[in-house]
Amino acid sequence: MQIICDIYIKFRIMATVDVLRDNIIDKLLTISNKEYLSALNQLVESSSVEKGFVNLSAEQISMLKLSDQDIENGRLISQDQLDKNDLEWLKGK
Repeated sequence: MQIICDIYIKFRIMATVDVLRDNIIDKLLTISNKEYLSALNQLVESSSVEKGFVNLSAEQISMLKLSDQDIENGRLISQDQLDKNDLEWLKGK
């Protein structure tokens, strides 16, 4: 059970990263100041983001395998339902 909890927590962190990235992209699309965009571009280019493959941890690989099994077996719920389940779980704690 602890492994499932750890995987769930890592999944939620990854989802948070995706949301943060999407929010940044949305905000970038509204910026028209060339100097500001140029400075942001230099910041991003100078970061140590590696291009290519990402090395996954054993837990991440396990989580992906479990996700594949869920999809194959039709164990899916919508994001809205997941959010509702999270709120209910938090209220119960």
